[in-house]
Parts: sequence; structure tokens; C-alpha cells
Amino acid sequence: MRGVAFGDGRRPVGQSLKDAQEMAGLPPGRWLGRGLAALGLTEGAEVSERQMELLFGQCRHPDADRIERGLLDDGADPATARLATVLGQPIEEIEQRGQTPLLALDFTFRPQASLIVLWALGDARTRRIIERAHERAIAKTLRWLEDEVAETRWSSGRGRAKTPALVVAAFRHFDNRDGFPLLHDHCLILNRVQRRDDDGEPVWGALDTYRLYRNVVAAGTLYTLAMTTEVCEELGMATVPREVTPGLRPVMEIAGVDSELIDWSSTRRQRIEDVLEGLTYKFAQEHGRLPGEKARHGLGWQAAQDTRPEKKTPRPLKQLLAWWRASALLRFGKQMVDGLVQRCRAAGALIRAWVDPHVDAALAAVDVAAVVSTVRGKFARRHVLAEARRHLLETLRGQEFTRGLDDYIANRALSDYGRQSTVPKAGRRAPAADQLFHTADFAEPDRWWIAGTDGKPPRESSRYERARVASLAVQNAIRAARPTPAAARDDAPATTTSAAAHAEDQHHDQASDAPHAVDHPGRDAALTPAQRAAAIQAHQEAAMPEEYLEGRTTDPATWMRTPKNLERFAAYTRAANARRRAYEEGEIPTPAAEPAAPVDRRRQEHEQQRQQPGPGQGQGLQP
Repeated sequence: MRGVAFGDGRRPVGQSLKDAQEMAGLPPGRWLGRGLAALGLTEGAEVSERQMELLFGQCRHPDADRIERGLLDDGADPATARLATVLGQPIEEIEQRGQTPLLALDFTFRPQASLIVLWALGDARTRRIIERAHERAIAKTLRWLEDEVAETRWSSGRGRAKTPALVVAAFRHFDNRDGFPLLHDHCLILNRVQRRDDDGEPVWGALDTYRLYRNVVAAGTLYTLAMTTEVCEELGMATVPREVTPGLRPVMEIAGVDSELIDWSSTRRQRIEDVLEGLTYKFAQEHGRLPGEKARHGLGWQAAQDTRPEKKTPRPLKQLLAWWRASALLRFGKQMVDGLVQRCRAAGALIRAWVDPHVDAALAAVDVAAVVSTVRGKFARRHVLAEARRHLLETLRGQEFTRGLDDYIANRALSDYGRQSTVPKAGRRAPAADQLFHTADFAEPDRWWIAGTDGKPPRESSRYERARVASLAVQNAIRAARPTPAAARDDAPATTTSAAAHAEDQHHDQASDAPHAVDHPGRDAALTPAQRAAAIQAHQEAAMPEEYLEGRTTDPATWMRTPKNLERFAAYTRAANARRRAYEEGEIPTPAAEPAAPVDRRRQEHEQQRQQPGPGQGQGLQP
């Protein structure tokens, strides 16, 4: 109530929330979720200050004042009247046990940086389309959380039930703490849901918040996929990958938005990177090694907290839009700012003409399973589902797809390549579907080193880069094993790897009846099987490898420049120089020439293959 409900600002003392929001030009909060009906609230209605105090501050009914007065008028004592308005267990009882009550969770939804730039500097129509897509994507994600994720738990987790009805208060923010554009919504999810007891009576209980937390990445990818797709379809745009951190997954941004504009809007990133460099150096001094992936995440969070500015004074959106435009014009000029939307549409038209809206179910399942298994080792369905949504965003480049395609790809990846590793224990309750973990048999490429740029030292390939190479190796094997549309299926080579052969069999068996193999709403489906197969294969070969491998790997000699080998080569050089000087000074007689030993061809070929770069060490895998 001090910050989120007031645009991350400081509300003046003694001023009501409604008056402060109106004076600052901030939109009021709005209610979302199916659980509002049980509280007498309406979706989309305004969130009042008293409702927030009662619901999120005391876990009581938002209309508790009226209910309590009615009970007191009927003769109830104050304690009984107050208890009748409490939702679930009173927070006083939780505090008496020495515990801190968890009243709500804050799920924050924000688009990619390029969409934020378009929203801030585009025309009024572009801004309306982005805001509408933002709201619809939030609603879609909340519906998915209600239908697939939300559960209530009681009796220390021994009792569980699905609860497809959440109570959410959403607050819209327009800028970051530096005043630069950052469209985002804070969605406060109440930690109370309603269920039916054994007698069929409605009772209030707590959410399984850990289950919500575990699915936050899958929810975020659903929001990003839904919003990006709608904006691209409405405005005729497309997406391109942008590498933010070398070695990590690229961010799919709107094509045509200049990187300078993205850097202009992301004001905190450079400050975080400067502080992170110092924290990384300190970590290396203390531990004698560079931080791993988990430690890098922790250091990044610490750098973000250390550079977080103080709260600002909120301003109306109209004033912010004028200030943003003036700032961008002063820095980049009128031509670059005013031509932004046109450049994005032109770039989108080129990409849409190049990438057909087709998804090869067999190759998508390979990609998803290989990436998840290489990055995580063991994985659950939520990890596969999140990766399937990323695959659609990266492959379709913002074009529409058949509803339910993400679930279809995730299910196929699990069924075709997943092997359950969770073993139910005797005498215990069988684990839920989302608690089952799986593994997959994909050969992980050997680690390789990548030459540093801008004076930075070489770095080891990341798990994500090795995952992409593992996926593309199997996909290319599948493409090579596929017969031409006119050829018979029995003509496929017998040397295909097991994973590739299995995926190929699945593709031939299911491509004809798979509901999502090449379906696309509004697309002419009167293509022959040969035309459809050719279009799918051409699309996949064109759309997938280049943006992941080109520029990420280096020449075969890169491994020689790794820190581990530099000292070894230096020792070899010192020894060779010493031996040369000894020969020159005549201290060691030159040995007579000896007859050459017979060459072991097989051993020589083996040594040559061993010294060849692993997958991804050259200039990129070729289809």
C-alpha cells in the first residue's frame, strides 16, 4: 500500500490512496480472477484502500465492516463478529506460533525491452494494441494458473484439492525508478482460496504457494508468447533473437527496434553490470575460481539490489510520454524516432515472407527434450512446457499458431524421449504429475572454449550453448535420414542414431494425424503431402541454426587460448627454448638420423579425430 499501489512512489502522509492516485495521474488497481464471486467482487472493478487493508492486511472479507456491523446488531459479541469475517486461519494464531503469515504473492508481468520502446515512442494506435495485448496475456496466464496449477493444502499438506479460482489485485506501472519507460503490472495473488469440505460447505484455506513458485517460469513464458504473438499479428511485425549475455539464451525482440533505443530505455543495466564486475572479481579473489551459474545469479541479484535507486515521485502517463519523446529526439533525432514503427513493420514483412507459420512436431519435440535435458539433467513437465513455449516464440517469430500446440509439443517430448526417474516410495502417497522428474538420453557435447572479445578472456561454453548443439546435431541427423516426399519410407538409411531414428519413426507415424503438425488458423490447407513436407523442412532448416550458432563459436584453435592451456604452452616454450640454446652452445650433441618408425594409420586417424573441434567449435553446424 505504501509503494506498489502508488506507482512505486511514496504516498503523502494523511492522504487517501484514491486522492493520491488521482493527483499523481495513476490508474487505480483492478480486481482479477475467478475467486472474486465468492467475495462479492466484480472482475475489473476498482480496488479501494479499505478493501486492501482488510484483504491483504488482515486476510478478512473485503466487506468485513458491513458484515461485522450486521452481526453486532444481531447481538453477537465483537470477537465472534470479527471471527466471522476472517478468511481461513486468523493471522493472530499464525503469529502466536512464532511464524510470519504469508498473505499474498506478487507476480509481476512485463514485456520485452523492444515492446516497451514501441509502447513508449510509438503512435497512439500502437500503444493501445500493446496495452490490450498486455492485459489479455495477463488474463490468459492467470487462467492457466487457475486451471492447471492452483491448489489448496491443509493438514500440513496431507489434504490437497484443485482450486480454479484466484483472487488478484492488479496495479499498472508505467516507468522504472529512473523515470524511463517500463510498462508492467503487479498482480497480488491472495494466499486464500475457497474449497468444499467433506459436507460440501465452502471453507477458506491457504494456497500451495510453493507449487505456484515452481511454475513461475512456465507462466512467464506463456505471458511472453501470448503478448508477443498478438502484437506481431496485429501490427504485422516479427521477432529476432538478441543476445543480452554471451552464452545465455537470447531474448526474442521486435525486429526493427534499434539496440541503441533498447539501451536508452534500460537505464539500470549498465550500472548493474559495472557493480557485477567488481563483485565477480571479489568472488574470484576469495574462492580462487570464477563463479558458476548459480553463483552468477546470486551476484546478479546482489548487484541489482546495490544499484536500486530510491523511490520516485509518480507522474501521469501523458507527461511521461512527452518527456520520453523529448529525451529520445534529443539523443537519436527525429528520423530515427518517428520512423520506428515503419521500420519494425518493414522488417517484420521480410521475416514473415521468409519464415512460414509451420511447426514440425518431430523436430520441435527433439529440440525441447534435448535442450531441457542438457541444461537441467532431470526435469519435470513444467520445464518441458516452458521450453516448448520458448521454441514456438523462437521458431515462429511472432506468428500465430494453433491453440494447444505448446502442450502438444511438451507431451510429445516427454512421451518420445523422457524416462521417468522418480521412483514412488512404498507406503507413501503417489507423487502428483508435476512432481515426477524425467531424464533423456541425449549425448552432451564436450565443453569447448570461446575466444574473448573486447579484451575479455576466453570463456567456457555455457550449458545452454551445449544444449543447442546437442539439439541441432540430432535434428540434422533426422533431416538427413528423411526420405524425399516421393521416396519410400524403407529407403531411409540404417545408420541413423537411435534418438534420430526414433524421432523419425514418430514423425512418419504421427505427422498424418497429429492435430498440430502443420495446422495454422486461416491458412490454406489444400497442399499435397509432398508440398507440406517440403515446406516444413525448408522452414526448419532456414529458421533454426543460424541465430544460435553463428558468432557464438570460434575457430578450432580457440581451445589453445584457454587459461588452463596457456601455462602449459608457456612451459613447453620455455623447455624448447632451453633445449635450442643448449644445441646452439654445443652442450648436447646432435643425434644421428634414425630410420622413421612405421606409421600406424589407425592411431594417426584417431589422434586427428580427437584433436578436431567438438560440435559447435567450428563455424556452426551445417544442415
